[in-house]
Amino acid sequence: MYQPRFPLRLNVGFIVGQPIGSSRDFHFDYPTIHLQPDLDLTKFSGVARIGRTPQGLLVQASFHAALSSECVRCLTEFEQILEINFDELFAFSNRTVSESGLILPENGNIDLEPLVREYMLIEIPISPLCKPDCKGLCSICGENLNEVTCEHQVRVPYT
Repeated sequence: MYQPRFPLRLNVGFIVGQPIGSSRDFHFDYPTIHLQPDLDLTKFSGVARIGRTPQGLLVQASFHAALSSECVRCLTEFEQILEINFDELFAFSNRTVSESGLILPENGNIDLEPLVREYMLIEIPISPLCKPDCKGLCSICGENLNEVTCEHQVRVPYT
């Protein structure tokens, strides 16, 4: 399947000349996407609405994707679902720039990749779990307790 070299770069120059309040939706759907330098996602999709404001172009985005991850309890690989929403302003000039410091380039092309990567990284859990009630591994034999009940887990009552 074809994937453009810069899958999240948009030519939005035409919106600059539109009346304030004008907007356009850009839809994204990629089976796989690589966000430079080191983030590989699958099932990537979402929408970015670009709207004209007096100060610049407002990006209102919503994306979701899956990340191959490993459970911290049972060490099983699983798909971690990530969902992000953000609003960022690409200012027309330094006078109207927001605290994010984004300025609309003269060529009218904005690249959402750095923003999407940053927001996705923030959503990755520090301790990912395959499921909330993951039982983990047996501390003696190392069996995955989600799949089997080992002899070490059977408790013998004291007599």
